Order: sequence, then structure tokens, then C-alpha cells
Amino acid sequence: MGFAPTFYFGWKTMGSDLTEERIREIGVKAANTNEVEFVHCEIVGAKRNMTVRVYIDKPGGVSVEDCAAVSRTMEEALDADDMIPTAYLLEVSSPGLERELYTIDDFRKFVGQKAKVKLTSAFNGQKVWIGRIADVDGGEIVLADKGQGEVRFPHSEVVKANLRVDLEQEFKKR
Repeated sequence: MGFAPTFYFGWKTMGSDLTEERIREIGVKAANTNEVEFVHCEIVGAKRNMTVRVYIDKPGGVSVEDCAAVSRTMEEALDADDMIPTAYLLEVSSPGLERELYTIDDFRKFVGQKAKVKLTSAFNGQKVWIGRIADVDGGEIVLADKGQGEVRFPHSEVVKANLRVDLEQEFKKR
């Protein structure tokens, strides 16, 4: 199948760039091997109680079997490399319905969908915007806001962004 990986890596406890990069590489390879998309990876907790969280996706959503397969593939590689010197917990799951949007490519992928976006500084008097992703133009996100119409802001201003479940759209499907 071969997905082009989109990823963001949040590292909170250990500072080794080489370790970060290697865990991300293992996650991307495990996802590709199991024909799913690597979405995101983060490491949380203290050195002695570390959790490696990996988010995967595929068209139609991931199954428990997809998560288990990626988990097994990653565990084999992580244990073979012995790069994490202490016990760790590996969690592999779907990014969920209200998945976080990390990169400009994530916004591009979900054009037409509803999102909540928090900015570093206020734009037109607001830091938080909820609207439909109308377009991605270069490095700018174009969001269709019900109150103010289309608003544009640079992706570099985004602190956090998540897809939102559009209940109105969901009820129309029924």
C-alpha cells in the first residue's frame, strides 16, 4: 500500500535527538510494513515509567488487529535495538475522531472538514477559531468561519488544532 508518512514527534522526558529519530523511524517503518499511516508519536512520563504512544490511521479507520500488528512490529525492533534502557509501555491506537492536526499536510488532507484551531496570538480579536478548513494556500490556512467568513492565518501561528465532529453533517447522513 505504501503511505507517505506524516508525523510529529513530541518528546518530553529524554533529550537524545538520535533516540527520538530512531523511535520515529521504527514507527514509520512498522506502520508502512502493516499498510497503515504513521500519524504521530510521543513519549510521556518519567524515565522509569515511560510510555511511547503511537497513532496510526488508514482509510476507513484502523482496527484492533492493525494496532496489535504495529505494536508487535515496533516492540521487536525497539527490543532488538535495546535503545530504551528501562521498562516502557507501548500504546498504539487511532488518532480518534477529533484527531490533532500537526502539519500543514494534515490541514491539506482534511480540507472541507470542521476544525478547532488555537493561535499563538489573536487574529481579528480571536485566538481560537472553529470552522471548516476551506483551503491551504502556501503556508497559510484558510478557515471558513460562520461569523467572519473566510479567515487566513499562517500555519506557523497554530499552537494546537483538532478536527471537530460535525454533528450537523452526521445527522444529515441518517
